[in-house]
Amino acid sequence: MSLEPFIRQAQNNAWANATLYAAVTAMPADGYTAAYPSFFGSIPRTLNHIYEVDLFYIDALTNGGAGRAVFDRDDIMDPAELAAAQAKSDAQLIRHCAGLDEARLHDDVTVERLNGPTVERRDYLLLHLFQHQVHHRGQVHSLLSQAGIDPPQLDDFFLEFGRVETATPYWEGQ
Repeated sequence: MSLEPFIRQAQNNAWANATLYAAVTAMPADGYTAAYPSFFGSIPRTLNHIYEVDLFYIDALTNGGAGRAVFDRDDIMDPAELAAAQAKSDAQLIRHCAGLDEARLHDDVTVERLNGPTVERRDYLLLHLFQHQVHHRGQVHSLLSQAGIDPPQLDDFFLEFGRVETATPYWEGQ
């Protein structure tokens, strides 16, 4: 299997997060922190969930050693601060994917679960991480609509036709 789809997914993830955070950081504070009927109940809680799960899986993928300790943190409530932290995590994921070779793509990765360590294939763990990000970004997208904010377009990254201008630097790896 080629590595390019994994690198592209990581680049798309960084762009989609930056695009989503541009909308979120422009929101009035009361709309950002308001309670909404949703799985996590608010925009900052949903964004923090995305971020901390990214930290968890990136730590496992890179054999960082933090394990479940990444969850022992307070939520970052300032949207600009959370956006910066997420961007740093996104860059780490891009570097990880770009640094792989095809042989390592199928390596086993140990993930520290609540009930003990489990072993997952690296490619499947990456696919799960990308799906997790898309799933919860979709929830924030919906919450923006509930807050009366026009949610940004997040799906015009991969195709030449219709690729939004803001996606180009991420596509080109800049």
